[in-house]
Formats: sequence, C-alpha cells, structure tokens
Amino acid sequence: MTAPARPAASGPVEAYPEFLDCLAAADEYAATDVALRLLDDGVPAERVLLDLVAPAQEQVGRWWQRNVWSVAQEHAATHISERVVAAVAAQTRVRPHLGRIVVSCMDGEWHALPARLVAEVLRLRGWDVAFLGASVPAAHLVSYLHRDDAYAVALACALPMRLPHAHRMIEACRRADVPILVGGRGFGPDGRWARRLGVHWAGDASSAADVLTDERTLHRPPPEDLDHLADDEYPGLVNRRAELIDTGLRDLTALLPAMADYSPAQVDATVSDLGHIVDFLTAAVYVDDATLFTSFITWMVEVLDSRQVPAHTVDRILEVYADMLHDFPRAHRFLRAGRVAVRS
Repeated sequence: MTAPARPAASGPVEAYPEFLDCLAAADEYAATDVALRLLDDGVPAERVLLDLVAPAQEQVGRWWQRNVWSVAQEHAATHISERVVAAVAAQTRVRPHLGRIVVSCMDGEWHALPARLVAEVLRLRGWDVAFLGASVPAAHLVSYLHRDDAYAVALACALPMRLPHAHRMIEACRRADVPILVGGRGFGPDGRWARRLGVHWAGDASSAADVLTDERTLHRPPPEDLDHLADDEYPGLVNRRAELIDTGLRDLTALLPAMADYSPAQVDATVSDLGHIVDFLTAAVYVDDATLFTSFITWMVEVLDSRQVPAHTVDRILEVYADMLHDFPRAHRFLRAGRVAVRS
C-alpha cells in the first residue's frame, strides 16, 4: 500500500502530514523518501529527526492511547520510524571529535526509539556514540563502561514505574565512576524524579547535548533526596505485589460477572493492568510523589474509557488496595488521591 501523494514539502513541518500518512499506510519506502528528500533539500539531519520523526511517533502513541490505532499498527509505525532514523544516519556520516558516550535504555525498558534519536543527535554533534539499545541489564552495562572508557553514559526511561530499577542502574554507573545523564518521560515531565534520585536530566536530545558539553555541570549532579526510604514502606509493597494483584483480580471477578467468560488473553490483560497499578504506586512511594501515581491513574482511565471499560472498576480496585494498605501511610494517601483523580 502506498500513501497518498502530496506536493513536495520544503521543511519538516510541511512534510509532517505526508510522513504521518506514510506511517498510517505502513509504507516504509515512502516514509524514508520523505526524510531523505528533506536532506536533499538542505534540511539538517538533526531537524529531520527532531521535527519530523519524533513528533510523528508521539502522535502514533496518542492514537494508540485513544484506541484509534491497534497495537499492531503502533508497532508497524515504530518499526518504520526506526528504519527512517537508520536511513538518515546512513546519509549523514560525521567523523567524531568528542569523547565516547554510551546511550542505553534501562533494564526492562523496551521503548528504544527515543534513546536512538538522542544517540543520533549526539553523533551528529560530533560525539563518538555507542548505542546499546533496549533493556540492558545493569551488570552488563557497567562491564561495558569499564571496557569502553566512556566519557559519560546517557540512560533512557519512558515509564515512571521503572524508577526503582533506574535508581539501581544509576548507582551501578556511579560505582563505575562514569558521569550520568538521564532522559525520558519516566523521570517526570520536568525531570523532577531525576533530581530526587540525584542525577542530571535532559528533556530532549538538544538539551542532552548541551549538558554533556558542560563538563563542570556534568560532574556535579544534584544531591539525592530519598530520606523517606528509611522506612520499610517501599520493600513492604514489593513483597505484597503478588497478593495485591491476586486480591484485585478476585474482587473484579466478583464485581463483573462478565469476567467469567473472559478469554485467557483478556485475563492476562487484566492481570497486567493490576500489576501496573501496583507498580506505579510502588514507584510513587519510592520517590514520595503522589502525582506520579495520580497522573498514571488519569491516563489509565482515559485508555480504558476508549476501550469501553468503565472507570468505576479502577475506583473499586483503588478502594480495595487502600483497605489492604491502611498501615502504609504514603501508599494509603496516594490511593485516596488516585480515587479523587478517577472521579474527576
């Protein structure tokens, strides 16, 4: 299938609708042609990546969230965007004249395209970049850093529920004595949770390049703000994860008789949703910020609503968890805030 033809565009903004059409049509060759045509017209490769590919991928995510696109369509579009990034990189060879930067996704983080865009922008700026891709275990990353004599490491995290794992990975890099920069929505819209973990954050690829060139700032990270972890609330939640999911599933089954006819795939999806609720709550307790949990609950209700799942089921689960966690002060408070978010 070929995307509808459009007049030649003069820049990324003008080419954006055509590029989206190519993603919608799953037309890899047409999408690549749009990007390479911009390069031929003199548009810098960095602008093609940041003003064409990146915003298109964000739109793809919004379409999935609203149930306009299926998971299969989202995956196809992501694959095409990755191919376009590779094509742009192949057309723009830059000889590195700066130090080695290792770019990696956190362990368990599979959203690799944003990190790949950062890696390519750094390469275009003259850095010698090693991109390790998605979900790199901490021990393997540290081993690579020791072997590679890296100037700095840039870590990406898209999901806030991965913050406790991200912190352990950050600590491992610190022990390797390598400066760290993090990015991605997993650290909050303004990087607030990165600062809580005591690490520099960059909101986009250009900002990341700026931080890395400021050597004095790079070597002076903000102080950690994690005194609240002195209590046992976080490990207590980790230990009760399976119990919370099982109890939530039993309560939903009693509340919704139709669940008796759920297929195994539907049951798995429900268990996954319950796991996400618990994991986001646990991450919120880890960084002591209710907004991490309430923003996820708001997003989740919007996603479920687009799929005709009533919001009162989420409210019910939060009520059950609040009863179970009445002796967990922060978790209990965050669950109450989550119920307010659901009802609003």
